[in-house]
Amino acid sequence: MKLLIITQKVDIEDDNLGFFHRWLEKFAEKVEKLYVICLWEGKHSLPENVKVYSLGKEKGYSKLRQFFCFQKFLLKHIRGVNGVFIHMCPIYVILAWPLAKIFRKKLVLWYIHRSVNWKLKLAEKWVNKILTASPESCQLKNRKKIEVVGHGIDTKLFKPMSLNLKSPNSDIFKILFVGRISPIKDLETLIKTIDILVHQKNIKNIAVKIIGKPSLEAGKEYFKKLKTLIEEKRLKKYIQFLGTVPHQKIVSFYQKSDVLVNLSPTGGIDKAVLEAMACGTLVLVCNQSFKKDFGKYADKLIFQEKNPSDLALKIINLRDAKKDTSLREIVIKHHNLDNLINKIINSFKEY
Repeated sequence: MKLLIITQKVDIEDDNLGFFHRWLEKFAEKVEKLYVICLWEGKHSLPENVKVYSLGKEKGYSKLRQFFCFQKFLLKHIRGVNGVFIHMCPIYVILAWPLAKIFRKKLVLWYIHRSVNWKLKLAEKWVNKILTASPESCQLKNRKKIEVVGHGIDTKLFKPMSLNLKSPNSDIFKILFVGRISPIKDLETLIKTIDILVHQKNIKNIAVKIIGKPSLEAGKEYFKKLKTLIEEKRLKKYIQFLGTVPHQKIVSFYQKSDVLVNLSPTGGIDKAVLEAMACGTLVLVCNQSFKKDFGKYADKLIFQEKNPSDLALKIINLRDAKKDTSLREIVIKHHNLDNLINKIINSFKEY
């Protein structure tokens, strides 16, 4: 099989999309030839059967020039491939559809986002299939073309720390947050929770690391509010903002943490939670979409949304819990990358 993939960025060092480099490596193992069109090309090291074409955003190309580059690369390879896999961006479905229709090539879109806009609605009419991680990860009303296939976590990279390596400061209970700094991530609830633990429960041996950055102007304002709240609550010595971390390096933060806290509301399944689980790290979420994955652990690992008192209680209950492989086994069974790549490739063989 020969496959054409369209994605935003190919850059192993990117904090947000660096994971897709591993996806491309896995695709390359399964196909004869892989052509990749990306908006931005950064650092990568891919097998010989992979050819990457950039639309030139990293070089400052205008959108008009990017459009013509896209059509040139697409026309060059679409005749010789079995299909086109588009990662996350419905606009690329719209741009690729005319040539895909002319040459009768299958279009498959991977989409995970709570947003439903005109681009997604239009793309849905033209793709053969939309693949997503959970029923809540794609909220189109028309479900005919949607197939839930789980996330793609590289469980060979995201794995527990070697048993003979002791985590530094093992007497400190280490709490981790990974994600964008924006209002929907509800970090103020985490700050209020730490306030309860430190100043009401007198639990001082805790440390919080927050990995991520604000991406939009609203996020920057929110970031300022969070820092002000931390000052007001006298929590500067307990909470640390680390900024962004390349995807390849974030695994050590999961491994050295006692619990990952995710405060996003019910919706799609956040892959940061699954990455932590794959590392054998405990997780706490308010997203009810995890109920099915957590199974018998759901009551211990799901707290009430925007309820710092309940989150504080859940953290206290987990302080003495030992790491085991149960959460990792859930990821291996339902969300591992090898299975996902096979499902994506098989989706081009079904028609």
